[in-house]
Amino acid sequence: MKKYKICKHIGNLSQRNNGWRKELNFISWDEREPVYDIRTWNMEHTEYGKGVTITARQLAVLKELLNKI
Repeated sequence: MKKYKICKHIGNLSQRNNGWRKELNFISWDEREPVYDIRTWNMEHTEYGKGVTITARQLAVLKELLNKI
């Protein structure tokens, strides 16, 4: 597992029956600059699933694209 620090929990997108939640967080991986991150986490944030990380610039572009839907 990589080293991580959740700098800011932004919100939950969904929750599975087993308690794992898909979340949007601002997170630092391996002591690097924090990025926005969407992935599933267990309740204690000790285990995580595959996810997607995006920069602030990419998040702004994504927001523009979603506003067009």
